[in-house]
Formats: sequence, C-alpha cells, structure tokens
Amino acid sequence: MSADRIARSAWPPLPAPHAAFLERALVALPRDTRLAGVAAAGSFARAVVDEHSDLDLVIAVEAPHLDDVMRDRGAIAGALGPLLAAFTGEHVGAPHLLICLYGPPLLHVDLKFIALSDAAQRVDENVVLWERDGRLSATLATANASYPTPDLQWIEDRIWTWVHYLAGKIARGELFETLDGLGYVRARVLGPLALHQEGAQPNGVRRIESAAPGYVDAMRATVAAHDAASCTRALRATVVLYRELRERSAGAALTRRSEAEAESMLFLDQVDARSAGRLR
Repeated sequence: MSADRIARSAWPPLPAPHAAFLERALVALPRDTRLAGVAAAGSFARAVVDEHSDLDLVIAVEAPHLDDVMRDRGAIAGALGPLLAAFTGEHVGAPHLLICLYGPPLLHVDLKFIALSDAAQRVDENVVLWERDGRLSATLATANASYPTPDLQWIEDRIWTWVHYLAGKIARGELFETLDGLGYVRARVLGPLALHQEGAQPNGVRRIESAAPGYVDAMRATVAAHDAASCTRALRATVVLYRELRERSAGAALTRRSEAEAESMLFLDQVDARSAGRLR
C-alpha cells in the first residue's frame, strides 16, 4: 500500500510547538500498519491556529483493528511526544476520544480514534495530513461535514421549566447551583442560538466575542455574582435574550409553551418580591 502525506507548505501558519508535534506524529503514526490515515480538524482546518489552540487529530483505523487500537491508545499517544496526562472523553460523550496534555512546552492535543468507514460522519471539516492509498480522502468525500443546528422546539419545551427551577434555587439560597444552571442555559441555549443567527458554528459560547459581537452585552448581563439579587437579574436577562433569539429564529411550526412561560415568570416575580421584602 502506498502512503501519502501533504507537504508542510500546505499547512496553515502554526506556532512552533504545534508544528513540531505534527512533524513527530506524522513520522510515528504511519509506522502503525493498523492505521489508515490522519486528519486535522478544528482550528487547523479553519487555518486559525494560535499559541493557545488545541490540535484536534482524527486517526482513522482499519476497521478489523479498531478494538486493538482502542486498547493501545495510551501507548500510541505516548509515542508522539512527552505525554504528561491523558484521559478518555466519556465526560463529553466521546469515549473514543483521548484528551492529551504534552510538554513542556504545554500543548493540548485531542486524538479521536475512529474506524475508517465512520470518518465521513463529522461535525466540521477535516484536512487530511497523511493517508494510505487515498482512502481517507475518499471516505471524507462521501459526505459533507454537518454541525447540529439548535433545535428550537427542543429548547422551547424545556426553557420555562429551567426558569422555574432556577428561580426556586434562588429562593432557597442555593446560589452556586443557580450559577451552574445559568451557565448551562448560556451554553446550551443562548450561545448556540446567537452563533447560529450570525452564521457561525453553534458550539456553545465558543468564540462568541468575535463571531457574534452584537450579542456580547446581552450575554454579559446573564452572568451573575454569588448574590441572590444578581442571580435574579441574570435570570431575567436570560429570559429577555432568549425571547429575542426565539423570535428571530422561530418558524411557523414552533409551538410556544405560553402557559409555562407565563407561570414560570409569575413564579420568578414572586420569588423576587419575597426577596425584596426580606431586604426591607
């Protein structure tokens, strides 16, 4: 089988640690005959790598050897450089992912091990760095990258229950849980909807400052301090921004949960009034 590697001149500009790691990896990985190719995703594929960027590598494995390679992931990662720590990605729903910290100098590298036949199913573009017989490129060409778009109905069905829940946490003085909940709504609802409005990848609140600058002030208002009044203001700001984004995003098919919305906001008003009464 022939093996092909793209020329270094075709890479985007890279900081020295990133370039050095890739040079080592693209010598070591082709030696493993169980592997079919390596592609780069993330900031490399978008040509926006800076000194703080991770490297996201997709390692395509010959299907019959996938179980063996999954067992050997730690050793494979260790052969690529000075590995300080590594752990699998179950916490982000990606057990096939090995999250690695190399250094010094410190470099975060995500190694995603997948069967070659599954490589076409991806959420962002991949740049092939090395492959055998052009098969990774051929597999990627069978489907386009597709990042999931926010499901507004899924959000609308849940948001008002979340508002009621967070208002109850404020009423009980469980403010750390409130802060966590506000962050969850920001990452699962507000950020994706705002980024989607701006035509950017709706990935949580990633790069929202540059990708959706018009929403930064409204988003900032949803960030609270460990204080009941601040949490209440932030929750109200969350609702205001969600309503704006909902109206910009909604189609005729959206079923608004108007009764849940009215009742949850009434409950928040009551919590706010009781809190104000205690302060007086």
